Amino acid sequence: MPFSPKPRESWNRKPAALPKAHTIALGGLSLMPDLSGVLHVPELETLIISDLHLEQGTSLARRGIRVPPFDTAMTLTLLEGVVKRFKPQRLVFLGDSFHDGDGENRLEDELLVRLSTLTGAHDTFWICGNHDPLPPQKLPGHAADHIILGPLMLRHEPGRLGDGELEICGHLHPGCGVSHRGRRVYGKCFIADGRRLIMPAFGAYTGALPVHSKPYAGLFNHDETSVWMLGREQIYKFPFSRTG
Repeated sequence: MPFSPKPRESWNRKPAALPKAHTIALGGLSLMPDLSGVLHVPELETLIISDLHLEQGTSLARRGIRVPPFDTAMTLTLLEGVVKRFKPQRLVFLGDSFHDGDGENRLEDELLVRLSTLTGAHDTFWICGNHDPLPPQKLPGHAADHIILGPLMLRHEPGRLGDGELEICGHLHPGCGVSHRGRRVYGKCFIADGRRLIMPAFGAYTGALPVHSKPYAGLFNHDETSVWMLGREQIYKFPFSRTG
């Protein structure tokens, strides 16, 4: 089962934080990882968001797991702030935007209006995921199994890559742990090598699956792989060999 990131402890001496303008190079593009978990592609005026899992709280409640039903409101508020800050022309949601196929119908009217206003103001693409195999019916945007963005394939789950193919995906909710001065720190993260980038889950209630877990086997060339861990106030980059 995915672990929920533990509270991040203060480090005696923190590793150097990345500057706000730090980028991940992939396919000749400069991709900007954000502390919120989104990925900004300035050259293409695009903001990529993965695994919102809206209405996860109400979905869990249906299964008898009682959690506060505030995840959608929290996630949407964060998303509105991020979009306002980056001002992209295009929004791409990498799937699992809703936690289940009926999630859109459980949205409160106010939240539906807010989400519709946000997505309707941009060129929005909804990539279908395993939790939401059908696209939203009440929200503006284009539905797709995948899209091509410049040299990159954008899809929900990691796929087989042919020669010269590159991808950005979600689905696995990557997270990692790093030891520093005798302490263990956990967090969500981006993970990438020269061919593939997997994004952290954006949803307020989503946890993270350790990058050393079996589902990641064979996806990355570990000698060329780095993780970008989301800290409290900064993003920290580590080689894959530092994680565990």
